[in-house]
Amino acid sequence: MSESNKEYRVLIADNMSPLADEVFSKRGIQVERKTGLKPEELAEIIGGFDGVAVRSATKLTEDLIQRAEKLKVVGRAGIGVDNIDVNAASKRGVVVMNTPFGNSTTTAEHTIAMLFAAARRIAAADASTRQGKWEKSKFMGTELTGKTLGLIGCGNIGSIVAERANGLKMRVLAFDPFLTDERARDVGVERVELDQLLGQADFISLHTPLTDDTRKILNKDTLAKTKKGVRVVNCARGGLIDEPALAEAIKSGQVASAAIDVFEEEPARENPLFELDEVVLTPHLGASTEEAQVNVAVQVAEQMADYLVGGVVTNALNMPSVSAEDAPRLKPYMQLADQLGALLGQIYSGPINSIRIEYAGPVASLNVKPLTALALKGLLAKSMESVNVVNAPLVAKSRGIEISESTSDSGREYQTEVRLIVNEGDPQKSGVSAVGTLFSSKPRVVELNRVQLEAELTPHMIYIRNNDRPGQIGAIGAVLGEAGTNIGYFHLGRHPKGGEAVALVSVDEAPSQQVVDTIQALEHVTVTKALRFA
Repeated sequence: MSESNKEYRVLIADNMSPLADEVFSKRGIQVERKTGLKPEELAEIIGGFDGVAVRSATKLTEDLIQRAEKLKVVGRAGIGVDNIDVNAASKRGVVVMNTPFGNSTTTAEHTIAMLFAAARRIAAADASTRQGKWEKSKFMGTELTGKTLGLIGCGNIGSIVAERANGLKMRVLAFDPFLTDERARDVGVERVELDQLLGQADFISLHTPLTDDTRKILNKDTLAKTKKGVRVVNCARGGLIDEPALAEAIKSGQVASAAIDVFEEEPARENPLFELDEVVLTPHLGASTEEAQVNVAVQVAEQMADYLVGGVVTNALNMPSVSAEDAPRLKPYMQLADQLGALLGQIYSGPINSIRIEYAGPVASLNVKPLTALALKGLLAKSMESVNVVNAPLVAKSRGIEISESTSDSGREYQTEVRLIVNEGDPQKSGVSAVGTLFSSKPRVVELNRVQLEAELTPHMIYIRNNDRPGQIGAIGAVLGEAGTNIGYFHLGRHPKGGEAVALVSVDEAPSQQVVDTIQALEHVTVTKALRFA
């Protein structure tokens, strides 16, 4: 134990296992436990700590982070970081870590328990029996054996649920844009589209992060497509289900029962589901087991101590693993790799079988592993929860995605190039590719889907693919003008003449869905997507 380690102070701001305190103390780090602090109380003391460990109760806002003059690392004992302003932390150079795998088994087991509860209406039957009633016929249930379970999302937790469901002799379907056929076989699920899942599943369980694409993925329209009498379970994220729509579907008999652990607003004090006997409700208990609480507490303490004492970064959401020597030379390429990944991650939807990254020119002589991790993070983060530059390669590997790198002394068209290719040479998949370089140390996209163009990525953009015909630029500009959306830059390329054209349009603010739909409806336009870059 080094005496100099005593310089570091860590605050444990939420209730977690006391084993976390032991981890810090053994590494020579001063640890103080002060839980239940009000924001103003935390603001008074946070400036004296190098690290803060939290669960979900403490909210680390931009204001608090600005006051934390010494703060170097924030550790979240769990997965979600909604209670931490990651952008504010990044601006201050504060590393934000989480423990994405510490409670996976616990959450999966709670899902299975909720499946049984929904199938047999255990909670309502218990309440009835305690009232002295004996209503056997009222609580007729259904078996899980031989039924079809539909998983919306099949990542780490979803895969464990699939394994348990297979043991219960259920047929398991999975809708997950990033699930490959090979990974589906390994997990023991059938990969299907969402409408297929809705129409065939006897039980539906959600295991996807809350993103713009998944928000209220079960709503009035999608619930209407389900098999009549379906049973719904959500132990993933509040907001994945339109709760009033689910309540109406239960009242109409379209949905037989539901088991809900997470809510759009938490703590949940009022909710249309509360009045329904057909619904089993729990207060976000997915990770609430003694084993999970110990796991995440010990893991977050170990990660924070490793960083403070030795500079080791594990499961960081906002910082790549880079040595001090490499950082200055890698910095512009890190931004380029991240942007290329984020670009393809937003314009491509579908299962990914392979990702290839080619480095050419001066960049090839650097340590490209952090660049690859950043490209993977940018590519996968849109649809996968808790993907960061540290765990992105492992997440990709766990999904059966083949990752390859190559280096070359010289670029094809530019002195230095980074080329990112998804599903290269796969005749069954329509892959995508992007090439970037540096102009005066600033990232530029110079090729997209084999079409040459030159674009600086800005916070709000629109990606458009269309047939090369006269009047297309004017038509797109007219739509944006009518909507009052100002164009910053219009980057255009085509190949060949009269063939496919690609545009990246920089706009001053995020375009509305109506604007996107109107452009998509233009003659000769084949793809339109709103893009956002941090």
